[in-house]
Order: sequence, then C-alpha cells, then structure tokens
Amino acid sequence: MKKLLRYLSEYKLEAFLGPLFKLLEASFELIVPLVVAAIIDNGIVRSDKPYIFKMSLVLVLLALVGFTCSVIAQYFAAKAATHFAKGVKRDLFANIQELSYEQIDRLGTTTLITRMTSDMNQVQQGINLSLRLLLRSPFVVFGAMVMAFTIDFGQAMIFLVTIVILSIVVFGIMLWGIPRYKQVQAMLDKVLGLTRENLSGVRVIRAFGREEDEVSAFKQQNDALTKLQEYVGRISSLMNPLTYVILNFAVIVLLYTGASKVNTGALTTGSVVALYNYMSQILVELIKLASLIITITRAVACGNRIQLMLEEKPSMAYGDLDNDLDYNGELISFENVCMRYGDDIEDSLSGVSFSAKKGESVGIIGGTGSGKTTLINLIPRFYDATSGTIRFKGKNIKDYKKEAVLSTIGVVPQKAALFKGSIRDNLKWGNYNATDDELWDALKTAQAVEVVKEKKGELDAQVTQGGRNFSGGQKQRLTIARALAKKPEILILDDSSSALDNMTDKNLREAIKTLPYEPLTFIVSQRASSVISCDKIIVLDDGEVMGMGTHDELLKNCETYREIYESQFGEGKKDA
Repeated sequence: MKKLLRYLSEYKLEAFLGPLFKLLEASFELIVPLVVAAIIDNGIVRSDKPYIFKMSLVLVLLALVGFTCSVIAQYFAAKAATHFAKGVKRDLFANIQELSYEQIDRLGTTTLITRMTSDMNQVQQGINLSLRLLLRSPFVVFGAMVMAFTIDFGQAMIFLVTIVILSIVVFGIMLWGIPRYKQVQAMLDKVLGLTRENLSGVRVIRAFGREEDEVSAFKQQNDALTKLQEYVGRISSLMNPLTYVILNFAVIVLLYTGASKVNTGALTTGSVVALYNYMSQILVELIKLASLIITITRAVACGNRIQLMLEEKPSMAYGDLDNDLDYNGELISFENVCMRYGDDIEDSLSGVSFSAKKGESVGIIGGTGSGKTTLINLIPRFYDATSGTIRFKGKNIKDYKKEAVLSTIGVVPQKAALFKGSIRDNLKWGNYNATDDELWDALKTAQAVEVVKEKKGELDAQVTQGGRNFSGGQKQRLTIARALAKKPEILILDDSSSALDNMTDKNLREAIKTLPYEPLTFIVSQRASSVISCDKIIVLDDGEVMGMGTHDELLKNCETYREIYESQFGEGKKDA
C-alpha cells in the first residue's frame, strides 16, 4: 500500500493543503472551550452582559472560520484522492493489458475486475478520509489533553490514562482486522466470479432448467461471504461502544473530581465545563478515528491487493527487431515446438514442425481439444512455446518488438467479439486510418456487405455491448472484415466460420485468395470443407501432428484425416 502513495506526488500541494486546513479548523475548535469557560467565569458569574455578547460573537466567528477551513480542506482532499485513483486505475489497466494470456488465465478475469472496481473504490475512500481526518483527530485528541494540562494537572491525568487505554483498543482491533478484510475481498472475488458466470451464461442456464441449482450455489457462496462480513463487522463494531464506555466512564470521573475541586475553590465552574468540553471533543474525535481506522484497514487490505497486481510484470520478454517488410522467404516456421499450459502434466502441443510462405493457405484440422487454437495462439505470441523455436521471417519470434509482430497479423478468434460503438469504429480497430472504401472492400471480402447495408446508417449503425444486435454469423463476418481492414501479412481464422453456411464459407475463402496483398492465411476448422482447398493442411490429434500435406495426399496417407473427411462426406467421395 505504501508504494501506491507515490501517485499522490503529482498532487503534493492538494495533499498538503487538505490536512493543513483541517488542522486550522481543529485549532479554532480547541479555542472554543476556553471561550465558553471565560463566558461562564467572567460573564455569567459577574452578570456582565456586554462581555457575554462580545464573547458570543467570538464563538460565531470561530464557527465561520472553522466551517470555511473545513470546506476548503474537503475540496483539496477530494481532488487529491480522485486524481490518485485516476492515476492508479490508469497504470493498473495498462499493466493488465500488458499481461500475457497465461497470466490472465492464472489471475482470473473476476479478480482483475474486483481490483479495478471494489478494491479501487475502497482505497480512494481511504485516501480521502485519511487526508481529512488522519491528522485532525489525533491533533484534537492530544491538543485537548494539552489544553487540559494548562487548566489543571490532576484532571489532565484522567485524559492521559483515557487516551492510552483507547489507543490500545483502537489499534488492537485495527491489527486484528487487516488480514480479515483481505479474506473478505478474496471471497468477494468468488461471489463476483459466480455472478459473472451466471449472467453471461443465463441463456444456457434457462435452457437446461438449472435456475434453482444456480440460485442455490450462489446462495451458498453469498452466505459464506455474509457470515465472514458479519464476523469481521461484529468485532470491528466493538470499537464504537468500547470507546463510548471508556470515555463516558472518564467523564464521570472527571465531573466527580472536578466537582470536589470546585467546592474547595481549586477550580472554577468554567474550568470544569471547559474540561468536560475537551473530553467531549476527544469522544467525538475518537469515534471518528475509530470509523477511520476501519476504513483505513479495508483500504490497506485492498491497496495491498492492487499493489500486487501492479507488481505483476509481463511474463513475456520482447526483442528489439523491427518488421522486415521486404522479406520474401518463409513467413512462419515451427521447429519441434511444444506447448504446455500452466501446471498441466501433459503438453497440449508436442513436436510440431512446419513452415509457410506469403500467399499460402494453411488449414489446421482436428477434433475438439486436439490443439488447433493452441497452435495458432503461438503465432502472435498470445502464449510462448514451452520448447522449440518459432521463426518469423527467418528470425526467432521472441527477438522482435511486440508491435513488429502484432502489426502484421490479423486474428479472428473463435468467439466473435464486437464492441459498443458504430460499425465503422469496430472495423477500424486494426487500421485507424482506413478509408470508407477500404472498409467496404474488407466487408465485401468477408461477405458482410448485406449485413451492413440492412442496418440504418450503414457504417454509422450502432453496435450494442457485445454485439447483441447481430446474429452469430453476422458477428463472425464483421470480425473477419475487421481483421481484413488491417491488410495483414498473416491472417488467422480460428474456426471463425462455424456460424456460416457452406456457400458463404466457400465464397469467403475464394475472396481471400484474390486479395492483392496475398496474406498467409491460417484456417482453423473442424470442417473438412473449410480446409479442403488449402495449399497445406495440418492434421492434429491430441496435440500431435498426425499428417501434413494437401487434401489428396492426406486422403491417401493420413488415417486421421480420412476418418474426419469420411465422417462428414461419406466414403468414396473425393471433393467437397
């Protein structure tokens, strides 16, 4: 958490002025009991009405000045805390964007969302309140004690003992609470994860009639979170009543001993009232401090979680090579590449070797879980190979700058993803400088012209969140057009035509072959018809290459491919 405070460095002035004006307000507040004591001893006792009126105006003036200082302090504290949160969110989001797929898989999407939202709000609130009260409350407490010593040493000892006991209670509960609030936030991750999963899969849940089961599972997780929050809340809530009990007991002792001294003439009535007011100030400030400690405890727990995420450095290292646009050899080559996810005990890919040139089309086919997506994810370095070498334009892909590789690749993932905005905005993701003519050309190649033409506003038509106002096939064609608008040297279609009919799929493949910039195209599919015309087909089964060659060659030499083909087209057929 301490490392996060560097984000306040740009707003040192606000972070200084906020507490400063709060201390000024507290200073004026500490003068009030002395004025009240003077009114009693010099005005009321002597029946001096002009003196009472004059000192009452002083009280009003102190109130106005204190109020002004308070407003100014809250303004600067809020400004510093808001910009602090802005800076942390900016760097946290940027850091998350740099993490590899492996790190995102390990950390979990829900955890990342919690860090950006719930945790960040807790830290911002903690910073805001700390700037306003962290110095003010102790200042008033110790200031009141010092002022008490100026009135009567014996009575002031009551203040000293009370503050020591209260400090033990407050800081004891704080030290107990920090690790428990970490547990609360961790359990909140689980509840948010379950919520996210249910909301995104609500159609499937209803289709299978699993509403009651999911409600029960959510109730179980939510009840566990509630019980933990109640447990932590019960202990933390002891702070206020314990504070009240201790302070009120101190007030009783103060009034009892003060009354005795008034009777003997050792103290004036005004002095006793002043001491009582100082004790009341301590009571109010310690109640504020108790609430502040709870808030700070939560903020520290959340800040530590955010700091861990900021310290999560990208697991992939990049070189300093730029892209060689004039390269005419093999664009991509795999040399005995193996890939294993996280703590898996087996490789998802093993011993994969092949090469591909500009203008070629490479089909990748195999059953579910055969490693098709894993293979093509290695090309843009979404994941790194566990062993072996992947070469891009003849050099190790790890030696290139990140942008040098990604700028040449257009990826169409399995799950079509569109973003809120216009169709034009979505298509220009890969090429912000693309003209409307270039966008229409990409749409034509992707067989998506009709999809756009039928929408009001055409390219300016709005896409709802997640592209829910488009069908599955329409979203796939638009995501293909988005990749084509980039005019990539390497085009990766990861089962991106699964929602297309056979004729549209065929027209798409033929249109891609006629592109003037001749991209190297990888087509991942479970359908033989999608890869049948490729220059090279790679057949995968359980992460291993079972065969490689053209359609006719594989029918003769690869049993796995022949089984896939015959299961889809029947025995004896040679063409799709």
